[in-house]
Amino acid sequence: MTVVIKIGGSLEADPHRRRALLAEIADGAAGRCIVVPGGGTFAALVRAAQAREGFSDAEAHRRALDAMSDAAGIFRGIEPRLVQTLEPWADTSSATARIWNPRTLRAGHPDIPETWDVTSDSLALWLAVQVAANRCVLVKSVDAPPGQDAAALAALGLVDAAFPTFAARYGGRIEIWGPGARVAVEPRDAA
Repeated sequence: MTVVIKIGGSLEADPHRRRALLAEIADGAAGRCIVVPGGGTFAALVRAAQAREGFSDAEAHRRALDAMSDAAGIFRGIEPRLVQTLEPWADTSSATARIWNPRTLRAGHPDIPETWDVTSDSLALWLAVQVAANRCVLVKSVDAPPGQDAAALAALGLVDAAFPTFAARYGGRIEIWGPGARVAVEPRDAA
């Protein structure tokens, strides 16, 4: 089974934790997995450029995908054992630890709104559906409160606004790993 692990851009502020996590993944500690990089500082620059230049949300979305692509390159620089994949749903590689470069989504996809409501959080869930992953993990710089569903987490600002919609399409287990706790996201009807 495959696990999708999104490593948030906020972990730039904790390079030791990020490096250790990437090494654990490359060592196979999570089993067969695909890493989804958060955009981090690069995505923040896109937000600032959009505010300054006034380009559309669709263009900002494409630039944010570029930010994730740049982060994928940095992750591979940190942990060269990660194998880059552009379309993991079609990938026949036997690699245990892969990193997704979402560059091909730049052309758009009907299931993915091109707005700031969709960040790497929702994209990780979208990818988890595409590859039939049994688990989707979001690694964050803060702990999530236990017993919350996707909608409650979105209301708290811990995940993006589209996350509840993408979570409803995904049938696997969703977890949020903070620095101090690993919390399962509750199914909507359980909250």
